[in-house]
Amino acid sequence: MKLTDIFLAELEREAASTRSALQRVPEGHNDWKPHPKSMPLGYLASLVATMPAWIVTMVKHDELDLKSPGAAKFKPLEWRTRAELVSALDSSVAEAREALQNTTDEHLLAPWKFVIGGYVASENPRHVMISEAVFSHLSHHRGQLTVYLRLNDGSVPPLYGPSADEARFNSHPSPTRRV
Repeated sequence: MKLTDIFLAELEREAASTRSALQRVPEGHNDWKPHPKSMPLGYLASLVATMPAWIVTMVKHDELDLKSPGAAKFKPLEWRTRAELVSALDSSVAEAREALQNTTDEHLLAPWKFVIGGYVASENPRHVMISEAVFSHLSHHRGQLTVYLRLNDGSVPPLYGPSADEARFNSHPSPTRRV
């Protein structure tokens, strides 16, 4: 199987889970944060909605310098409604899908650099950066978002299995559970 096929399938799976979480983000709480060192809910939700588009930069450019003028496009969007978040996710996923469909596995094996003000913070093959800096990073922040949902009395969607809000683990005995 090709890397592009693997990433396209993962993109679709992660988009579905991300959509479920974004559809539950409370509106009007963008400045809320659980701790002074935490990022605000609005920023976090925006980050989660737009992270898949990072794949485009990793495919189309050899590096990203966060201190460059081009990095300004990575500023999270200001949103007011969940519909705006879901729309941003849909756009982000569509852009990432197109980039992956128009690249090759050979290109994904080539190096990509993450730079901050001329300092190379990370350099790995593109496929590693997509896996770690997009998909793993997205699941981390989506998990963080579910904690924010819970702390705002919101429901948590089932992401990788049932959540306490959707289906109880203890409602039916497990076939492997010893009594």
